[in-house]
Amino acid sequence: MNITGKRFWFFLISIVVILIGIISLATFGRLRAGVDFSSGSIMTIRFEQAVEPDPLRQELSNLGYANAIVQHTGEGDFIIRTGTLSEADRKQLEDGLTAKFGNFTETGFDSVSPMVASETVRNAAIGVAVAAIGMLLYITWAFRKMPNPFRYGTCAVIALLHDVLVVLAVFSILGSILGWDVNLLFITGILAILGYSINNTVVVFDRIRENVSRGVSANFEVVVNNSLVETLGRCLNTSITTIITISAVLLFVGASIQSFCVVLLVGIIAGTFDSICIAPMLLLVWEKGEWGRFVSWLPLPARAKGG
Repeated sequence: MNITGKRFWFFLISIVVILIGIISLATFGRLRAGVDFSSGSIMTIRFEQAVEPDPLRQELSNLGYANAIVQHTGEGDFIIRTGTLSEADRKQLEDGLTAKFGNFTETGFDSVSPMVASETVRNAAIGVAVAAIGMLLYITWAFRKMPNPFRYGTCAVIALLHDVLVVLAVFSILGSILGWDVNLLFITGILAILGYSINNTVVVFDRIRENVSRGVSANFEVVVNNSLVETLGRCLNTSITTIITISAVLLFVGASIQSFCVVLLVGIIAGTFDSICIAPMLLLVWEKGEWGRFVSWLPLPARAKGG
């Protein structure tokens, strides 16, 4: 199985995915910040009688909340996001909805001030950055006995950044179509993806180290290809079983953690591809100094026309 022989095609797929992500972010706009990252209040309610989203939005506008965001979940709940509500504002809103639609049960309420929201954004960014830097340093140290150990850590982190970009692109689309917000569960999912994806990458890199030490071949490309073939089943089986578990949670637990589950699903699929097709290939191209060859390989139509 010649996996490394298709490395330039894997890079091309990665470039296309990145371009789609950039276009989607530019087209659909920035990610919708949830209440954790922007000041406001979010209320989850369930009416005793059937209520449609449009009349609810109209009534909220009548009560002075024309900019309120209403999301209807699959379980029949309504998630209402408004500006920051005081206790008096909250009571007035609840009384107004009760008078219009009848009794309802409030299953959740959160309110975040602007100061707390800005601090949460900063801490989340720091957390992701620290995780990436920590992984870079650790992998460099773990492979310190290999030639150019810094390249192992750099290739792994580049693959992780690709995972994050794919997830951001998907959520920019979902935020526009389904009204999904980016909240702390989203950041938790991103950090979980970083840990999961780096685990598969380290497994592949570790097998490369073992095969180099055993002297499998003097050709580094052969070493990388053999290492990928030997670890392919392990990586795919682990990812597939995890995807099945997360899909079950997404289907049966409900909307409360749907964003978290979708982040994991998208991230695990992207991370599995990166662990097999991107990180080892980056290492191979770097070790063989093939960056120029890849660049000359890209404009195939132009070369064919010139020939």
